[in-house]
Amino acid sequence: MKQRLGKLGVAAVLLAAVGGCYVPPTEDAPAVILVHGLGRGATSMSWMASRLNEAGFRAVTFDYPSTSEPMEVLVDSLGALVANCCAGEEQTVHFVTHSMGGVLVRTYLTERSPGHEGRVVMLSPPSQGSEIIDAFADTPLLRATLGPSAVRLGTDSTGFASHFGPLDFRLGIIAGNLSLNPLGSWLIPGPDDGKVGVDRTRIEGAADFLVMSATHTFIMNDPEVAEEVVHFLRDGQFRNHD
Repeated sequence: MKQRLGKLGVAAVLLAAVGGCYVPPTEDAPAVILVHGLGRGATSMSWMASRLNEAGFRAVTFDYPSTSEPMEVLVDSLGALVANCCAGEEQTVHFVTHSMGGVLVRTYLTERSPGHEGRVVMLSPPSQGSEIIDAFADTPLLRATLGPSAVRLGTDSTGFASHFGPLDFRLGIIAGNLSLNPLGSWLIPGPDDGKVGVDRTRIEGAADFLVMSATHTFIMNDPEVAEEVVHFLRDGQFRNHD
């Protein structure tokens, strides 16, 4: 964290890291809700939150039980956080997501905020499912370990991807192509980040798409990824393009 954050910035980061709301340095700072991925927590997005705060946004992290609740419950919880932390700006709040967090936010926007005006950046989203989920879909271990939402992250017709309509919000996607998971990469055709194939992250109608040298687990902690996120939230497109 850079020193120029100061005491207020540090306090904001600590609150964001535990999923709290805080008063921004200026009341008109645009809100960004950060949504972590499967099996992670709000603290996994704390570094990204600090960078967004430093860039003049008001970062709010969403901590949710990704491995124990169905998507319907998670959407309700996200809606409650938006109403609590971003009252009056529900249609303009931005989102930055990691992995399954992208599926959650897309579900929320489709059901609760059609025509959403805020911008969304998804990091390594399983937009078209993951072959890793396919490989273990019929095992009781998958549901017991990863929960009811994870079992719908496969690539077949039962997955979330097959139920979404056209995009109606401005979306930027950053996919990683660096893997630290040999088994996962063996199951996934083409370039991947160890959990999701690059091509599986794509969504038709996205405003911008970028592939970067990052792994699925740590993509949200990459400084270059953070710079691209900030650029998209400000300008509606990434600084660099494929």
